[in-house]
Amino acid sequence: MAVWTLGLNHRTAPIDLRERFAFASDQLVLSLQGLRRNFDTHKEVAILSTCNRTEVYCAGDEVQWQDTLSWLADAGNAQVDDLQSHIYKLEGGASARHAFRVASGLDSMVLGESQILGQFKDAVRVAADSGALGTTLNQLFQRSFAVAKEVRTSTDIGAHSISMAAASVRLASQIFENIKDTHVLFVGAGEMIELCVAHFAAKSPRSITIANRSATRADMLAAMHGGKSIALADLPTRLPDFDVVVSCTASTLPLIGLGAVKRALRARKNRPMFMVDLAVPRDIEPEVKGLSDVFLYTIDDLTQVINSGQSHRQEAVAEAEVIIDVGVQKFMAWLEMRSLVPMIQQLNLQADAWRQAELIRARKLIEKGQSVDSVLESLSMGLMKKMLNNPLRELNHPDGAQRTKAIDAVKHIYFNGGLS
Repeated sequence: MAVWTLGLNHRTAPIDLRERFAFASDQLVLSLQGLRRNFDTHKEVAILSTCNRTEVYCAGDEVQWQDTLSWLADAGNAQVDDLQSHIYKLEGGASARHAFRVASGLDSMVLGESQILGQFKDAVRVAADSGALGTTLNQLFQRSFAVAKEVRTSTDIGAHSISMAAASVRLASQIFENIKDTHVLFVGAGEMIELCVAHFAAKSPRSITIANRSATRADMLAAMHGGKSIALADLPTRLPDFDVVVSCTASTLPLIGLGAVKRALRARKNRPMFMVDLAVPRDIEPEVKGLSDVFLYTIDDLTQVINSGQSHRQEAVAEAEVIIDVGVQKFMAWLEMRSLVPMIQQLNLQADAWRQAELIRARKLIEKGQSVDSVLESLSMGLMKKMLNNPLRELNHPDGAQRTKAIDAVKHIYFNGGLS
């Protein structure tokens, strides 16, 4: 059984390319089904799609790079040749190692962050519920989660971690002398926005406002931090009221356009606006970055701020890599054993066929009136001859090299490594 991974992430592809390959959660099942149909035989598949990465995990009788790459290119409406320089292809142990590192937060933009593990588990759950998982990928992912748990509990990989939310607050503090004097708008109400709201709320801004497609969700999040909510439809008219805008939704199209921001700046009489777009695909039109008095940061722009504390975690990374090495070795040993299953099944079937044949012959001898002792003797002799027939034939093989292999195999199997 082969295992392979094909993907692109924040290290290999810019955000304008990554957003083309972001799979909406409500479309993931259809995407999984389409991917499986793309292969010439039944395959196990899973898709991990986050702000920083899109990865396709597959398992089957043999690696099928071209089919996987062609499907991914079609999904992002891209040419295969244009995609080649931005993807990574991994198989076998390298694929397992990558999955373990991703789940453990070692491959994240924020080294050691824990959010990726929940996203990974969600992706696996969707794949399992849609029938796209099998024994091999399920084993890979369950081992990934176990390794991630051990890394998290046995090392300090999460220590000194600077989150996207904390980085956003740091940057805002560089734009505004005092965040307490700002009005902050959050667009969305998912996990990332929840973290951002908590970080900004700790700085006690003048007001906190939540805009979200679900009014109930927006009201709940706003109430937790003494804020208020507005409808997404009110964004264009309310935008001038806010000094800070942080957006992260699952929308496939921008929610805040260039025109709306231009009008907001005019109404604000060119007072600066700080905007953070943590969504992929982006919520804020990228052209906004070119406007004067607007400080727009995407998820990729936060890298330098986030990396500032990573030197403290290098020792923990080394410890985590040791745990991952052990996990990879165990998974590959399990995978190798899985490849022997058909042979083991065949061996059991052959042995059972011999047993059945000898039982039938024994019953016939008993029916003819032969004694039980003689029948048992005949049955045991028949089984012994069947089991030794092939080994004896190989020991008498005319080719010397083949005969030597047979001698070594017989010694190992029947005499535990040596003649007695």
